[in-house]
Amino acid sequence: MTLSIDPEAAWRVPLAPSRDGVVLVEGTRVPLETVVEAFNAGQSAEEIALSYPTLELANLYAVLAYYLRHRGDVDTYVAERRQKADTLRDDIESRFDPLGIRERLLARRPAQQS
Repeated sequence: MTLSIDPEAAWRVPLAPSRDGVVLVEGTRVPLETVVEAFNAGQSAEEIALSYPTLELANLYAVLAYYLRHRGDVDTYVAERRQKADTLRDDIESRFDPLGIRERLLARRPAQQS
């Protein structure tokens, strides 16, 4: 038997940008940076797939192969996403102090129940 390989299909990467510009694993809501960070933390593809059941293992391997082939570009993208997240968190925390939030919310509970 001869194996026929379509070069276009062989390198199709299951990644797609969301409306917000976040690159997601196609068909899921799992961001590329989540996969990359887990992989760089030492998790295998199988371990990542167990953590995110919507990820198909074959797609995960394709994403990881893409990452390994384009590591510089993807690492730059992930760093930019991390910077945006940190900036947003800092902005929110500057307007809404996170310290003691649980206590403040619990303190409101009796007032709202009466």
